[in-house]
Amino acid sequence: MKVVSIKVDDETKERMESFADVNWSHVIRGAIRTRLETEESLRRGIDRRRALRAAEGIDAIRAKMSGGWSGAEEVRRWRDLRR
Repeated sequence: MKVVSIKVDDETKERMESFADVNWSHVIRGAIRTRLETEESLRRGIDRRRALRAAEGIDAIRAKMSGGWSGAEEVRRWRDLRR
């Protein structure tokens, strides 16, 4: 197994030390593996058919909306009701 060193700020290190029962090397290895899987998945490319299906679904939802709704007005209305 290879050794990889990381640096953390003092506050983070102190907080880590407060959990002495946690194997931080194991946690970090897991986090790196998870990130590698994410990066590899993203770089394999987007499944074009799934993306198009998702876009069609969004368009269908958008078409059902009346067009007269304003998110900003709705937020303002709810904020005014709290007063």
